Amino acid sequence: MLAVADRAVLRAEATPIGINYGQIADNLPSPARVSWLLRSMQVSKVKLYDADPYVLSAFLDTGVEFVVGIGNENVSAMVDPAAARAWIQRHVQPYLPSTRITCITVGNEVFKGNDTALKASLLPAMQSVYQALAALGMQGRVNVTTAHSLDIMGSSFPPSAGAFRADVVPYMQPILSFLSMARSPFLINCYPYFAYKADPGNVPLEYVLFQPNAGVTDTNTKLNYDNMLYAQVDSVYAAIQALGHTDIDVKISETGWPSRGDPDEAGATLEYAGTYIGNLLQRIEMKQGTPLRPSVPIDVYVFALFNENLKPGPASERNYGLFYPDGTPVYNVGLQGYLPPMDYSRGTRKAVHLLALILIAVASIALSLS
Repeated sequence: MLAVADRAVLRAEATPIGINYGQIADNLPSPARVSWLLRSMQVSKVKLYDADPYVLSAFLDTGVEFVVGIGNENVSAMVDPAAARAWIQRHVQPYLPSTRITCITVGNEVFKGNDTALKASLLPAMQSVYQALAALGMQGRVNVTTAHSLDIMGSSFPPSAGAFRADVVPYMQPILSFLSMARSPFLINCYPYFAYKADPGNVPLEYVLFQPNAGVTDTNTKLNYDNMLYAQVDSVYAAIQALGHTDIDVKISETGWPSRGDPDEAGATLEYAGTYIGNLLQRIEMKQGTPLRPSVPIDVYVFALFNENLKPGPASERNYGLFYPDGTPVYNVGLQGYLPPMDYSRGTRKAVHLLALILIAVASIALSLS
């Protein structure tokens, strides 16, 4: 546990961004050290792709807000109400309220693939998890949603003509009804980098990097867009509205720019990555909204905290990090943090490891008695 003085220092004004904390690597610092790093940066929102007990234990009583995830491989199992309840009892309940878990993502980019069984299981799984939270007295404290790739869009320009793919609509309509009922956000992973990489000759660099440019005007709404990210978000709002919903907030669950890539990956450079993230941070600090919703500050989780050396795919996939695994910034955008040396946190690591084992044991006992 942190001393009161430590908490006072580390709870200075929070950085208004969230950060995705991925761990597909074999050289990352321990969660205890990462906890110090993130809190020294005044980061108050972290998104995980699982519910790692060592991470959640390392952030006990810190005030950091967490999104935890149920992987695609476990979505179908969550359709069973008993399995959903067991998952909550093991991965969420033991950490509350000391670790602030505020949202569960059921699956990630499910509609990007061709697994029809997974697609069919998504909404029932979300409903089971939601009902399990309600049964355990956590309804309203923890949201339930899922994160989508922009691949769900059939059209996205102009933003006012945004529409989901025809094959996605039958799934999306009831999912939107669920999100509306549950008052949960619609999460979208937006990467202007992909658009630039696919067509660097025709996508203006200034437009994707938030640099000064004339922008693009939506001929239907007459709204002007000076960057692609905001256009992408507003196209999602339009697609949601086309299916009858105006009461669902869109949040950016991932966005980033790789600092390195393969020779055929246009734009994957240190300079462009620093420019994209630096300019994005400035927009967030201004509490800026999109042209369609100017009074609603965009809610963004940057991808990602570290470069992850075991991620498959092109080189860019392993180079989205704000930091190298040793805690050195990949580029300077003003996000300075302190990663304590290995020996400094050895005792903390042991304590966190022991605490995690205790919490898991307690959760298992509670599950067996329920």
